[in-house]
Amino acid sequence: MTGKMVALLFAALLAVAPAANADLKIGYVNASRLLDESPQATDVSKRLKQEFSGRESDLLAKQKELKKLQDQMTRDGSVMSEAEHSKLDHDILNLQRDLQRSNDEFRDDLNLRKNEEMNKLLAVIQTAIEGLGKEQNYDLIVYEGVAYSSAAIDLTDKVLERLRALGNALAAPATPNK
Repeated sequence: MTGKMVALLFAALLAVAPAANADLKIGYVNASRLLDESPQATDVSKRLKQEFSGRESDLLAKQKELKKLQDQMTRDGSVMSEAEHSKLDHDILNLQRDLQRSNDEFRDDLNLRKNEEMNKLLAVIQTAIEGLGKEQNYDLIVYEGVAYSSAAIDLTDKVLERLRALGNALAAPATPNK
């Protein structure tokens, strides 16, 4: 739901409220705080780091190897035979290509997994917000596209409490992605 749609819905509800002579109970949730502070978000971050740490280490090792070969070319290139110079130049080029390909694959795989985990996390957050809204009889809870909200309607701490009580609802064994 876009911010414009939320604003229109909010305005419509406020316009109808006096006519219906009903009190609206409205709340706001700071989505970025939930994504930063919930235990599920922290766990997702740890799992992804663990899942991709091996590949990240491999990339760093390849980068060091490439630097070593480039340093060797700089240091010894002028005294190498034509064949040695050509072979080293070829090795550097091959390693650069391999490193670029590996780096692109790593970034793509990491982004894919982040998106998968983020979708799961957002579903858990949505469930927590809906549960809080139903239990405490809120008419409207918004969490996207809010330009301003007073502390009186900020439910972020209550949703965080609920998420902490859930524990790790996203727990899944990390599968090495090599």
